[in-house]
This record gives sequence, structure tokens and C-alpha cells, in this order.
Amino acid sequence: MSSATVADTGQAAASSAAGRIGRVLMWVAAASAAVAAASAAGMVVESEAAVRVVETWRAYGLVVFAGLFALLAWRPQAYRGVWELVIFHKLALTLTAVGYAVAGDVPGTGQILVWDGGLSVLLVVAYLLCRGWRSGARG
Repeated sequence: MSSATVADTGQAAASSAAGRIGRVLMWVAAASAAVAAASAAGMVVESEAAVRVVETWRAYGLVVFAGLFALLAWRPQAYRGVWELVIFHKLALTLTAVGYAVAGDVPGTGQILVWDGGLSVLLVVAYLLCRGWRSGARG
């Protein structure tokens, strides 16, 4: 099978009903991350000096993820490896939060479990619906 045939098959999957649902899920993820980034800007301004760098890092990270999610929603077959990276990141945060919850000594763990855990599920579902593993040029 030529790389053109694989790319055509991938684009067809992204434009199928399942692919359209996956793209909508990714637009929801992008919008959610953008809203979170906007609210994080206020956290940066209001934060104490001791945590301002961490809050700034978090805010910029939310902007980056909003952009990555938007790119995947726009062209789910165009970015080889990006699906796997964003899924890895969200699953890693979720599993880390599980470890923190077991230890019972980290505030905010429940919030991470709900938001990043839910986002992990959304990303995996969108990945499957859009056939994200077929992304990018083969050759």
C-alpha cells in the first residue's frame, strides 16, 4: 500500500461520522483548555511569589495544550506522534494523581483525577474515532 493510499484512507476515516465525533471531542478539549488557560492567567496575577513561576508554567502549558488539541481537531490525520504525546501526558498526570491519592498527602489530587482523568478518556476515545494511529506520512 502506498503512502498516498494510507493518507487517503486516514483522511476518509477522519471525515467519517465517527471521525467527525472525534473531531468535535477534540474541539471541546481545545475550548476547555483555552478557558482553563484564561482562568490560569488570573491565578498567576494573584499568586504568591513562592508559586508564581509554577503558576506561570501551568498557564503557558494550558495554552500549548489548547493549541495542540485544536490542531488535532482541525486535521486529526496530519500530526504523527502528537496524539500519542498528549495522551501520554494526560495519562501520566492521572496515574501520578492516583499515586498521590494513595499516599494521601497532596492537596488537589482529586481535581487532577477528575479533570485529567476525564480528559484522558476523551482523548483516547477521540484517538480511536479519528484513527489517530494512522496520522502522518508513511514512507
